[in-house]
Amino acid sequence: MGFNMQKLMKQAQKMQEDMARLQAEMDEMQIEGSAGGGMVQALVNGKMELLSIKIAPEAVDPDDIELLEDLVVAAVADAQKNAAETTAAEMQKVTGNMPKMPGMPGLF
Repeated sequence: MGFNMQKLMKQAQKMQEDMARLQAEMDEMQIEGSAGGGMVQALVNGKMELLSIKIAPEAVDPDDIELLEDLVVAAVADAQKNAAETTAAEMQKVTGNMPKMPGMPGLF
């Protein structure tokens, strides 16, 4: 059984096209994160850019601004973690059947 370079090149080109399409889709995707039982919600895109923050009125206590600040940071971190996990899972679908090559770093 010989090595088929043409077949390998076609597979690599298809994977590159699939990854470019997936990246474009992920950039448009909106992923949510939350903290404080949903009192603070953050929305990020696939580039991990913050799109919006929603804060429930009961989360606003003028005597405890630090708690609200912590909830905002936690909600953004949760959204970014969810985005990273979603991106990795989607990329795995594209690259999952690609054989590991010695000396080549993995994508994720």
